[in-house]
Amino acid sequence: MSVITATPDVLPVEDLGLLQETAVPYVLIVWNDPVNLMSYVSYVFRSHFGFSAAKADTLMMEVHQQGRSVVSTGSREKIEADVTAMHTYGLWATLQRADAS
Repeated sequence: MSVITATPDVLPVEDLGLLQETAVPYVLIVWNDPVNLMSYVSYVFRSHFGFSAAKADTLMMEVHQQGRSVVSTGSREKIEADVTAMHTYGLWATLQRADAS
């Protein structure tokens, strides 16, 4: 009688950092600028993200009054695409890790 032992799939130590990196979400930050009208910023949020008028206006007011607003959260790839979209609309936007201070 032979005994078969299964070994669990184990990630090498060097791959653990990559796994942790991809598990942390990123945020899209839209910054206030002296160029775009508040109504346009709200329009962009409704058009691109599908937000309701109330949510888009709330986020737009954060941008206007606080200088910035976290508008979207997700994987790095998704947020990079959102940053590119915001730039296409003419808005100032950046991304950062959600756990960054």
